Amino acid sequence: MKDEIKIAWRNLWRNKRRTFITAASVFFAVFFAVIMRSYQLGTYDMVINNFIESFSGHLKIQHEKYQDNPLIDYSFEYNDNLAEAISGIESVTSVVPHLESFALVSNGPQSKGAAVIAIDPVMERDFSNPENNLVRYRITPESIVQMKNENVLPAHVIGELEKNTGRAYSSRGRLELELGLPASDNQLYIPPILDNIQVKNGYLEEQDNGVLVSDRLAGFLKVSLGDTVILMGQGYRGVSAAGIFAVRGIIKMPSPDIDNRLIIMTIPTAQEFFGCEGMITSLAVNLTGRSNRTIRTAQEGINSLLSGGSTVARTWYELNPVLYQQIQGDSQSGAAMLGLLYFIIFFGIFGTVLMMIAERKREFGVLVAIGMQKGRLKRILSIEMLFLGIMGLAAGLMASMPLILYFNHYPIVLKGDLAKMMEDYGWDAVMPTAPVGPYFYMQAAVVAIMVIIATIYPLRKIGRLKEIEALRS
Repeated sequence: MKDEIKIAWRNLWRNKRRTFITAASVFFAVFFAVIMRSYQLGTYDMVINNFIESFSGHLKIQHEKYQDNPLIDYSFEYNDNLAEAISGIESVTSVVPHLESFALVSNGPQSKGAAVIAIDPVMERDFSNPENNLVRYRITPESIVQMKNENVLPAHVIGELEKNTGRAYSSRGRLELELGLPASDNQLYIPPILDNIQVKNGYLEEQDNGVLVSDRLAGFLKVSLGDTVILMGQGYRGVSAAGIFAVRGIIKMPSPDIDNRLIIMTIPTAQEFFGCEGMITSLAVNLTGRSNRTIRTAQEGINSLLSGGSTVARTWYELNPVLYQQIQGDSQSGAAMLGLLYFIIFFGIFGTVLMMIAERKREFGVLVAIGMQKGRLKRILSIEMLFLGIMGLAAGLMASMPLILYFNHYPIVLKGDLAKMMEDYGWDAVMPTAPVGPYFYMQAAVVAIMVIIATIYPLRKIGRLKEIEALRS
């Protein structure tokens, strides 16, 4: 066996061009399959992180009728004992109370329907931590004029700022990401930019009677810090709910759909507004992971605690069937495209194998004619294909890994009409890759299987080899 491995290795480098062509076909197969799948899964992760983990949670405990008829009448009494019991379940990382309803929000002639979500400002830091999403920077025409007058920024930086006029940011990192300046420019120009676009903002105290308004909704209503908004809706048991609330802060939600229609207030203020003292509509639960097995196990454990009552735990995909179906449908279409890519790649690999066999037909004939057994020749050829496969697979994985890691930390930011289209669909205009995970090795495994299948043909050709015909070829 050792001699066969040595012969196979030497055979590879007798014709380096042929070896590189065959290995390159495997390399590109792995590279494109991994990159394509990484971008697809990265997009799903972003949607789930932005919408699920920062808003609804992996699981929600609510009245059994609330899902079909989301009225505040289907709220339930909240106590800390239930939250503590749920927190003790394996894989549960946070449990926070929410009171959710709808109201008409207005400021002067501007009015719009909005989702009202009441939170505990302290407990929420362990869940969605909305304080991190407060708007801290905003690019306005006035700030750009000011920077032009100060003459501290070059023309290309001013041009990038003008492209993002009206955009709001909750962190310096996101601003740098969307401007897309080189690292050297970031060090020089970001500090003066921040000085000119920084805005004041605030958060809610535990017993605060003000509200946070999502950024896009605030833009529609034309309100800012210190202004007031009027909320009107229907409270518990049909009572009228109306009130005037001061705007404590503007919050930038990751999901554009949520950013268009969100009002956040404290739970005591919402209970008074809707007339449902001591009650909430849901307990939101986040887990250590979001695999189906983890979510289902936690759901069963929570439902066992809730047995006999009117409340039930539901998963995020039960609560958001449209989003789940959208992800599933896109995943299936992505899998179909990946299958088509595999189909094309397989015939590329198969074509290079046919070329190799055609070139070496006389060589095989000579080897069999001088006494080499066909079984041994098959083993040598199989080892050669194994080496070629390993070389292509390793090169493909090593080449794709840096790109995956880089674009996971620094995702592609879409701009212009494409970005607007993405945001109109309710998706953030960012394309990150997924971190290295099972999918990474799965694509390599699929390509390895294709290499094995492609090896079957040359082995059959050797088995049917006729020495005289091979020597004359």
